[in-house]
Amino acid sequence: MRHRWISVLICAAVSAAATTACGSGGASQSADGKTELTIATFNEFGYEELFKEYEAAHPDVKITQRKTGQGQPHHQNLFTKLGAGSGLADIEGVEEGYLSQVMSKSGQFNDLKEIGPKIEDNRWLQWKTDAITSKDGKLIGYGTDIGPLAMCYRKDLFAQAGLPSDPEGVKALFATWDSYFAAGDQFVAKVPGVAWFDSAAQVYNAMHNQLATGYYDESDKLVVDTNADIKKDWNAVTAAVGKGQSARLSAFSPEWNTGFKLGKFATKTCPSWMLGVVETQAGPENKGKWAVTDAFPNGGGNWGGSYLTVPKQSKNAKKAAELAAWLTAPEQQIKAFKAKGTFPSQVKALDAPELLEQTNAYFGDVKAGALFSTQAKKIKAAQYKGPADGQIQETVFSPALQSVEQGKNSEEAWKAAVEGAQKAAK
Repeated sequence: MRHRWISVLICAAVSAAATTACGSGGASQSADGKTELTIATFNEFGYEELFKEYEAAHPDVKITQRKTGQGQPHHQNLFTKLGAGSGLADIEGVEEGYLSQVMSKSGQFNDLKEIGPKIEDNRWLQWKTDAITSKDGKLIGYGTDIGPLAMCYRKDLFAQAGLPSDPEGVKALFATWDSYFAAGDQFVAKVPGVAWFDSAAQVYNAMHNQLATGYYDESDKLVVDTNADIKKDWNAVTAAVGKGQSARLSAFSPEWNTGFKLGKFATKTCPSWMLGVVETQAGPENKGKWAVTDAFPNGGGNWGGSYLTVPKQSKNAKKAAELAAWLTAPEQQIKAFKAKGTFPSQVKALDAPELLEQTNAYFGDVKAGALFSTQAKKIKAAQYKGPADGQIQETVFSPALQSVEQGKNSEEAWKAAVEGAQKAAK
């Protein structure tokens, strides 16, 4: 699941003249007669300047943003108010990690094919649209960003281990998961005290999302204990842990953050949004030491990304859909990418010169836009996510992998993970 930064819950201030208080649902008329549209987002969507642009072009509309610092409280609020039947914003952001829960309640969201403006059929990458289309064919969200995967690595530490360190030279190391873990064996043998990767869960999650079938099949049957590919990935990651390849750091913990600064690990699975994480946590003193390559074991994948939905609770759903459609057009998503690094999911945006020429100075002036555009086009399909998919990954498998890092037997931890998944799926 995508993680970003600010940890403070922010409720956008509503004008004292407005009739709807912050936290209530639906659109309202402000004192000056404008239609007020509320939009609830989390983390950084990069829309603040776009709201001003839209209001300038639509003087009859006033946009009020409810911005939450983290995804979990935002989605908790979403599900609580779906259950209550009121209180949601006109537009609600949804992150892919919570998509399965949203799709199980798809009847409570508007079909944007019906209420939204006419949009070209191929605006988004097909797998992005497929993931937000219900089994009966309703489109309940417009795609915002995605998280195509590449691999970040420390050039200086690779050189210390006698491994190739330029972006082309490392591609053979990252060709498959077998070659990745084999390189990890060589690395830890040559560079004592430094791990190959940050945490087992971070590597496993990337591997898992590449599978054609994940924790559920498309009939919503839990297949954790019968899907041999899941067990194969588990075995590979836990074997690497046993060989000392993991820094055993819980992602996004203070220790993990410090690990970047101190060079505690040499590689990092890097969705597009992770570049900002690496730069922030590693700090200016490590500028130029980190590199990113458009290679990823077994071809790539996606980690992260969101959608804009229009709940049926909205009192002005048509105008809300118009705003959501405008925000997720290629031109606007490129602007959002420039503002906050949210990588666009729109086909035309992926070929736009403004995106392809974008460089990242921290990673040696690499053309990051072109690199991740290439990675995005490698993704052919989105893995189907069942009802408790996000919960299983976040609260079952990640802790189980951490327990292996803390010394628990791999097979015992696997049995606990299977039991935990079965419990979560009930």
